[in-house]
Amino acid sequence: MNTGNKIRAEIAGTGIFLPGKVLTNADLEKTLDTSDEWIRTRTGICERRIADEGESSSTFAIQAGKMALKSARIQPNELDLIIVCTSTPDILFPATACFVQNGLGAVNAAAYDISAVCSGFVFGLSIAEQYIKSSRYRHVLIIGSETNSRIVDWSDRSTCILFGDGAGAIVLKKSEMNEPRGLLSTHIHSDGGKSDLIIVPGGIGKKTISHEAIDKKEYFIHMSGNATFKVAVKRMAEVSKEALDFNELSVEDIGLVVPHQANRRIIDAVTDKLGIPKEKVFMNIEKYGNTSSASIPIAMHEASKAGLIKPGSLTLLVVAGAGLTWGAALIRW
Repeated sequence: MNTGNKIRAEIAGTGIFLPGKVLTNADLEKTLDTSDEWIRTRTGICERRIADEGESSSTFAIQAGKMALKSARIQPNELDLIIVCTSTPDILFPATACFVQNGLGAVNAAAYDISAVCSGFVFGLSIAEQYIKSSRYRHVLIIGSETNSRIVDWSDRSTCILFGDGAGAIVLKKSEMNEPRGLLSTHIHSDGGKSDLIIVPGGIGKKTISHEAIDKKEYFIHMSGNATFKVAVKRMAEVSKEALDFNELSVEDIGLVVPHQANRRIIDAVTDKLGIPKEKVFMNIEKYGNTSSASIPIAMHEASKAGLIKPGSLTLLVVAGAGLTWGAALIRW
């Protein structure tokens, strides 16, 4: 653990945006061979938010970003960098972050996207942390924003029941302090050998877009559920321990765990494996489903507003997603 550098990346503000359209399990019962009880029992999800016409990852991100800036008491022109974490960009290029930068009026900020799917937000935190700790930037806006409903096959009950849309954002600011506070550390990993577990196989660089690929539904999410469950639990538990060991902390020091909201059974298995009591685990999956990169920042915002994150307390963020990617972050508030 490096304690020499007193420059910290501190969370200055949070924000979210969720579309108004709600899709309940009862709604899905009308078109799928499924039931509310089946979905709730296997996933913990009761409903999810769905993008309407005219809404997109950039429109969500702009609104979440505005809320985070207001929370941080930062003006858009004070931002040095905007990182948008998304696997559902508005278009192939330019980056969705450029639309967000323009929509916010952040005229002095560089802006780019990263794609690490569900792990995107923690990967974005890790990138922003380096910019701030090196004193390169003072204010960085990180946004996870997704319109997953555009890339799910609504006839596939194994996947379409899981995903929802929305955005979450935080502002990181440079702080200099003697005590270890703010973003203590981030830990990110990848294993491309398991890239087939969760994948949208259609593309443009590998082969030409064709009617055949569209008919085969190659531009929708394909997932191996059981295999994903096993590896996600293993990797999330491992990286949580890695983060704690790096900071010379223990499970008992954790005030709250904010895990990726993919599946209640995954969250329960990971926290049981770590020995973390249920009252220290934040979940909102029943309301939103899996919002991919937006999952953790939405949950962070809601946990904070609910008074579950206390000043000086330790929060663990942990995630696994397509790639395979996984990561963790520790924050002292």
